[in-house]
Amino acid sequence: MAAVKTVGIVGSGAAGLTAASLLADAGVDVEILEKADAPSRHGSGITLQGNALRIFRQLGIWDEIAAKGFAFSELGFRAPDPAGTLLSVTDDARTGGSDLPATLGMYRPDLADTLRRRADEAGVRISYGKMIKGVEQDAGSVTAITDDGERLAYDLLIGADGLHSVVRPAIGIDVVPEPTGMGIWRAFVERPAEVVRTDLTYGGPCYIAGYCPTGRDSMYAYLVEDAQERSVEEGPKIMAELAAAYGGPWKEIRASLDHSARVNYTRFTSHLVDGPWNRGRAVIIGDAAHSCPPTIAQGAAMAVEDAAVLAELVVSRDELDDSLWAEFTERRLERARTVVQGSVQLGAWMLTGEIRNADVPGLIASVATTVSSPA
Repeated sequence: MAAVKTVGIVGSGAAGLTAASLLADAGVDVEILEKADAPSRHGSGITLQGNALRIFRQLGIWDEIAAKGFAFSELGFRAPDPAGTLLSVTDDARTGGSDLPATLGMYRPDLADTLRRRADEAGVRISYGKMIKGVEQDAGSVTAITDDGERLAYDLLIGADGLHSVVRPAIGIDVVPEPTGMGIWRAFVERPAEVVRTDLTYGGPCYIAGYCPTGRDSMYAYLVEDAQERSVEEGPKIMAELAAAYGGPWKEIRASLDHSARVNYTRFTSHLVDGPWNRGRAVIIGDAAHSCPPTIAQGAAMAVEDAAVLAELVVSRDELDDSLWAEFTERRLERARTVVQGSVQLGAWMLTGEIRNADVPGLIASVATTVSSPA
């Protein structure tokens, strides 16, 4: 018997939808409260590491995701020269196990569609247009209060509402994301035939120039620079100018960066709630609890791992008690800390110019070793 009968989840991202499906599978009544008025089709690509794919296989959606995305198990490195000289291709860590690829690139809206369909099949209700402004709780329930005064009571409330979480401060956690000093351009474009894995270039006009295939005909390219005020409307032009220094597939990518290209710009941030992520019957997971630069591409994996571990504990216990929260903290906090600190360190080495002499392979291997063990 599960520790709770009803659960409210704020946010319909990967963490919220994963938790919702796993809880509903166990007979829990789950409602997702989403502030948007409808599902979004905005977004570029997403890089999913093997430990995220392991959770998606647990959900029973791996075959669908594999069909929609682009899987690969190698990582390339190129020189920041006009030829885009390929320096090396290495086997990437299969953090989800030897029977799963190391990485899968995917169009973000396609991943969201798959997770929503899975949640719907499990019986999850998604209520759109629900903006949460407060949380109240007592010994037996927790209530989410919407901006129009509606009061929605549950046995458990999960804040999976992202970087700028409303639930986080509403339950008394004052940690906020802090800028790291970098910004990233992303563009969703047509995939050149040569792009069959992620290739990274360190140096040149950007700290990192990279790309990830997301399907038979699609990919997303990214350029990491110093954080600054940028005009997204000028994004294709700015990206094309920055990309001019890079060769190899970047020549074709650059040709796709016209006015029709889907481009966005984001500043890197980092935070970690250092201690229990719950306050009573309310808990935060995913980007609400921790965030980091995507330099190691573990953000999505950490979010869905949070969701899977929380759901496992809730459905396997009879009570939502201190021992449950202690085990959740034990299984998630240090793992998240390893990823956050490693991702921030890699970015810091780039900002200070220490990247040339830093033990980058050692840092990445350390993180991979940690996340290769099931959460």
